[in-house]
Amino acid sequence: MRRLFGIAFALTLAAPAAMAQTEIKFTLDWKFEAPAAPFFIAQDKGYFEEEGLSVTIDTGAGSRESIPRVATGAYQMGFGDINALIKLLDEQPDLKVKAVMMAYERPPFAVIGRKSLGVTEDPKSLEGKKLGAPPPDAAFGQWPAFVDVAGLDTSGMTIENVGFPVREPMLAQGQVDAIFGFSFSSVINLKSQGVPVDDIATILMAENGLDLYGNVVMVNTDFAESNPEAVKGFVKALVRGFLDTIADPEASVPYVLKRNEVLDEATETDRILMAVDGSIATPAVKANGFGGVDMAKLAKSMEYLKTSMGVSDTPPAPERVFDPSYLPPVEERMIK
Repeated sequence: MRRLFGIAFALTLAAPAAMAQTEIKFTLDWKFEAPAAPFFIAQDKGYFEEEGLSVTIDTGAGSRESIPRVATGAYQMGFGDINALIKLLDEQPDLKVKAVMMAYERPPFAVIGRKSLGVTEDPKSLEGKKLGAPPPDAAFGQWPAFVDVAGLDTSGMTIENVGFPVREPMLAQGQVDAIFGFSFSSVINLKSQGVPVDDIATILMAENGLDLYGNVVMVNTDFAESNPEAVKGFVKALVRGFLDTIADPEASVPYVLKRNEVLDEATETDRILMAVDGSIATPAVKANGFGGVDMAKLAKSMEYLKTSMGVSDTPPAPERVFDPSYLPPVEERMIK
C-alpha cells in the first residue's frame, strides 16, 4: 500500500510539469479582421497546444508599430512589415528581433483611389492629386521608392497626414483623391462605406515595379535563443493555420467573427479571399512552399529601401533579417 501511495504521489507531482506550456504573447499588426484568421485557426484547432504552447494574441496598431513591441520583449513574437524591420536593423544592428516566417510573399502595398476623382490603375494618374497617408502605414513607407520606379512627378501632389480610422471615410467623401493602405483592407473598407466597386482604382506597388516582401512573423532574439523549440512549434502550428486558410478561405472567417462581433461576414469573406489570392498563395508560394523567402530577392529589395526608407549603403545581411531555421520541412509547407 505504501509503495502504491508513493507512485501515486510521484505521478501527482509530475502531472503539472507534463502539462506545463510555454507562454507566448503575440502581437498582430492590426485589428481582428479576416487576415488574422490563420492565427486564430492555429489557436482554436489546438495546433499551438499540440506544440506545448499557450498563446495570447493581441491587436496591433500598424505593421511597423508591432516591431518595437517584439524587440523590447513586451511581446515574445509578432507580425509586422519586413521592410520596416530592415530599416530598424540598419539603424540598430543589435535590435533584439528577427523574422522567422514569411506570410505576405507579395505585399499588399497599394495606393487606392476613385475613378470618379480621376484616379485609374495607371500610377501616372496620381500626378496632381491629393493623397491621404497615415504616417505609420507600411504602404506609405514605400512611397519614395514607388515614385522612383513608376517615374512619377510629385510636384503637383499633396500628401495629407490622416489617421487610420478616417482614411477610407475621407476618400469615400471625396476629401482626398486616393489613400495609401493594404489593398485587402482599404478596398474592402471602401466598399463597406458605400463606394461602388467599379469606382475603386487599386494601384498595387508590386505590380508596378516595386518587388518587395511584406509581412512576416518575428521573434525576440533573446526568447528564441532560450526557447528554440517553442519558436519552431509556433511556426509549425501557424503554417498549418495558413494552409487551412488557403485551402478554404471562407471557412476561416468565423474564427475572426467570434472575436470581433461587429464585423460583417460578407465583407470579411471578400477581404480574406483578396488576401489569399494577392499576397499569401502567390505563384512563388505555390511553387516553393509557404513561409520561406528567396534570399536573393530579399537582398535586392534592400536596394529599393535605400530610396524609400533611407536604408544605408551597408544594409543588414539577409540572414540577419530572416532566419529560416525555425521553419518546418518544405514538404510540410506545400499548398495541396
